[in-house]
Formats: sequence, structure tokens, C-alpha cells
Amino acid sequence: QVQLVESGGGLVQAGGSLRLSCSASGRRFSIYAMGWFRQAPGKEREFVATISSSGGSTYYADSVKGRFTISRDNVKNTLYLQMNSLKPEDTAVYYCAAEGGAITATPSRYDYWGQGTQVTVSS
Repeated sequence: QVQLVESGGGLVQAGGSLRLSCSASGRRFSIYAMGWFRQAPGKEREFVATISSSGGSTYYADSVKGRFTISRDNVKNTLYLQMNSLKPEDTAVYYCAAEGGAITATPSRYDYWGQGTQVTVSS
């Protein structure tokens, strides 16, 4: 069992930056691939970024590539998402998730989810 808690969301103007954090407890964090997903009102949950258990491999959605950076600290048991050049269309609830295998963009492959943190980007 892994418990995940996101933080760092908030209200920011377009062009601004935010850094989300996801703190993990329970089973050994370092064995899990991790992902960030987001869900806007009336829309399905969508993939944002994923990182391998070691941090050596990452993969991004085209919509955030070049603007967002996923990283992890396996000593601090924490996952991060640095979001730069934010756009109003980035407004959503952001979720972190843990998966016991390889990196994947498929939400159903993830075993554990946090409760989400709201990100609102004003124009």
C-alpha cells in the first residue's frame, strides 16, 4: 500500500509557474514508476507526465512537453512537477499516481492515486 498526498496547487496568471509535490508513504517509494495526470471539469482524466522508478526515464504528453518537468527524490519519497509557461488550458485538478511496473501513460495501469490538487491559470 502506498499513500500519496499532492500539494503546491493554486491560482497563477498565464505565463507563470508552479511546482507540485507528491509525498509518498507506506511501501518503498523507489520501486514505483510515478505519473502525473490531470482532470478538467467535464473532461476525462488525461496523462501529463511519467517517470521511471530510478528517475532515469521520463515521458510527457505533447501538450506539456518543453514546459513541464517531472522529477523525483527517492530519499525524500517525493515526486515533483515543475510547471512553467502555464496556460489557461492547464487549469485542472492534478493527481499523482504510482505504478508497480514500467512507465506508462495509461491511467488504468496505476495502482495508487492521491486526492488531487487544484491548479487554476487565469488569462
